Amino acid sequence: MTGNLRTFILMAALTALVMGMGWLIGGQGGAVIALLVAGAGNVFAWWNSDKMVLRQQGAHPVTRQQAPELVDMVAALAQRAGLPMPKVYVLETEQPNAFATGRNPENAAVAVTQGIMRVLNRDELAGVIAHELAHIKHRDTLVMTVTATMAGAIAMLGNMLMFSSMFGGRDDNRGGGLAAILAMIFAPLAAALVQMAISRTREYEADRIGAEICGRPMALAGALAKISRAAGQVMNIPAERNPAAASLFIVNPLHALRMDRLFATHPPTEERIARLQAMAAGAGGPWGAR
Repeated sequence: MTGNLRTFILMAALTALVMGMGWLIGGQGGAVIALLVAGAGNVFAWWNSDKMVLRQQGAHPVTRQQAPELVDMVAALAQRAGLPMPKVYVLETEQPNAFATGRNPENAAVAVTQGIMRVLNRDELAGVIAHELAHIKHRDTLVMTVTATMAGAIAMLGNMLMFSSMFGGRDDNRGGGLAAILAMIFAPLAAALVQMAISRTREYEADRIGAEICGRPMALAGALAKISRAAGQVMNIPAERNPAAASLFIVNPLHALRMDRLFATHPPTEERIARLQAMAAGAGGPWGAR
């Protein structure tokens, strides 16, 4: 199964889940309303995803006059990747991290934290930026933003089902309170699993393509190791307030209680590093010899 087909199936499953919850709330009419809400959310995310995420994360744009080395690095890597020059942003947090956003390569942005510019050397930072450019090249940022929007819609419908059940809502052949309870339990879980599956698949591919863009797989591997260690020690307050965007970051920025790895939005850093090491060695491995 190709990555695009897998993503289509996952997104279709989310849409069906939203419609199913709408049906539990209001029958056929509720399903139609839920579909319209999901569609409106997707349209809004298409046109405003970059602005929303950047505003939520407290990012501010920088020019070449303000950050010449950073902007020149992004420009050189974008040219190498065959991409238009994205906008460049800096996040006011000491947690080393980075993400990309935008609905397409012509309307994209790369954001890095103050912390990452202090922690990484030049080659490692180039590897991180190349990874984010790989996401832009394959329009991953749009997919993840739309997924987050759908997950938010599911959470909203779950709350509606909860209140409907509490205050004597529907109790007919659709299952009544039991259906509401099941929806409240499984809908957020399903949304989390879909977001996890999309993110993990695309992170591995962005690592591979990013390493090819920068030409130094081990620099990206070193960056991932440093970011992972430091991100676990430094709190990223804007990310904690807006956890739906966590999957956009190169390394999970959240400090949630440790649970089963199944629910992580990112693949294990150790596995990502191992794949980059295999790529650098040219000895086969998950991506094969180059």
